[in-house]
Amino acid sequence: MKSNSDEVIVVKLNPKREETWRYEGRILSKHPHSLLIEARFNREAVPFHGIILHKNDRFLERYYSNRWYNLFEIHDREDDGLKGWYCNVTMPAEFSDGKISYIDLALDVLVYPDGQYLILDEDEFIDLRLPHEQQTKARQALDSLVALAQSGQLESAVHDGDLRP
Repeated sequence: MKSNSDEVIVVKLNPKREETWRYEGRILSKHPHSLLIEARFNREAVPFHGIILHKNDRFLERYYSNRWYNLFEIHDREDDGLKGWYCNVTMPAEFSDGKISYIDLALDVLVYPDGQYLILDEDEFIDLRLPHEQQTKARQALDSLVALAQSGQLESAVHDGDLRP
């Protein structure tokens, strides 16, 4: 990837490596094992656990090549107000020229601006029937995400990249 303003395609894959979602973003910063991008929600309005995701809501997304999760900070398309954070348990992201891809492992944590959080999709995670080692790494990632939520450090983790819970 060439410069901090590079356009990038994000590709979400299921554990069978089948594409489930694709969208464009722009790289804002790079760290040795992570990228921060800005992207716009590219689907029609979706009610989601008390918030509404609107087409063109602004997402700041932190992807890691050495961690089993990624972090999305969600901002309203109208006033840029913070809607919350969406944290995905994933296999480490793969970075290539102009592309970020990651394998989603279903487990998620939704964190509201007031610090309350929900753990989502545990049933879907169990249904994946992942090998034991992947299950263990996914559960450890979930624990790390909950620790970030409880400590109030999600904003720093998204913006600074290499913060540890």
